[in-house]
Amino acid sequence: MSDTLVSSAPVVIIGAGLAGLACATYLHRAGRPVLVLDAADAVGGRVRTDVTPEGFRLDRGFQVLLTRYPEVQRLLDYGAADLRAFRSGAVIQLADGQQTTLQNPLQRPTAAFTALASRIGTLADKLRILSLVQHVSKYTPEQLLNREATDTLTFLRRYGWSEQIIDSFFRPFFGGVFLDRSLGTASNFFEFVFQQFLQGEAVIPALGMQQIPEQLAQRLPAGSVRLNTAAEAIEANTVQLATGETLEASAVVVAVDGEAARQLLPPLAHAEALAWRRTTCTYFAAESSPGQGDRLLRLNAKPNALAHNVSFPSDVAPAYAPAGRTLVSVSTHGEHGLDERTLTARLQQELTDWFGPQATQWQHLRTYHLPYALPVYSAGQPVRQPLRLTDTLYRCGDHTAYPSQNAALATGREVAEMLLAG
Repeated sequence: MSDTLVSSAPVVIIGAGLAGLACATYLHRAGRPVLVLDAADAVGGRVRTDVTPEGFRLDRGFQVLLTRYPEVQRLLDYGAADLRAFRSGAVIQLADGQQTTLQNPLQRPTAAFTALASRIGTLADKLRILSLVQHVSKYTPEQLLNREATDTLTFLRRYGWSEQIIDSFFRPFFGGVFLDRSLGTASNFFEFVFQQFLQGEAVIPALGMQQIPEQLAQRLPAGSVRLNTAAEAIEANTVQLATGETLEASAVVVAVDGEAARQLLPPLAHAEALAWRRTTCTYFAAESSPGQGDRLLRLNAKPNALAHNVSFPSDVAPAYAPAGRTLVSVSTHGEHGLDERTLTARLQQELTDWFGPQATQWQHLRTYHLPYALPVYSAGQPVRQPLRLTDTLYRCGDHTAYPSQNAALATGREVAEMLLAG
């Protein structure tokens, strides 16, 4: 292949998730031709929204966007996404079945008394939260991510929090963020996420999470994203498609999820097997909202529960449900070993105990089993793994950094910068 042919060929990006689209966006801005391939029928990767015939919008797994993520602020047009915010705080069902509400007193000063009076921990515990607020506020996000880490549970215990607040708040809340109720996730990532929730808002686009990747894709030239196009192999400066077609590339960027990347990349030392956090998201339709429009997340601190986190997305963004209906999202983290029918029945019983007899009438809409929801991020893992594999082969995605939308966008940008630097 001639140097002229390679230099005039586009950068071929395999994967139209957040990382691949971010990489393509930055390259296109700089005038580099790009071609994004994806085997799916729409952009988004793990950030997808399905619309049912009745008009419910179902994100594939409960997801929110944190508005203070540095990379999101760099790239996303918040106004065009029509972002709708959850209220800061949560309603927590305690182990004894009683409920308590915790609202963020730093974002909502009038809620300070409620936070102090809640049953999730001692006064000393709550003062330690203020101490952690002061601590994370001293650092930039990147500095927090580069701090020496242990696991989150060890960090919390060393900080002095009681087992009561760990079990009634940190496990259900951050266990939901990490999909890891054992809190084995690296503590530097916990500090980073704590800062993000403290300083920003948790939001969803009015029409579903897929609006985020679609906004990025719309910035690319017509024809530069090819869907229903599976890449089968990479060799030098070519990409072999499942159809047998061969595409020439000036460089190739592998931006699929970590498991797919391991299958696609050549047998390099960097293409190691990954461990994954799994989750199951079960959607129900209700006639009225148990949340009564308060826009607060529900957390379950009961041990051995299957309904870990519950939210009512249509209370936050009304277009998630048709008029007069409420969308109920129920998250179950980890391996439960239940078939869909058994899981749905068990969840409905738990939800009836939690929200009352109205839950027996909720209509099951759909269940999403997500075995590759988030890559495991343990203490000692580097905040960045190598993104440049050869002179013309790169990779990006949160599996190369830490498990978040911010990391997906950041690694996409960093690969684009490497390619532009030559």
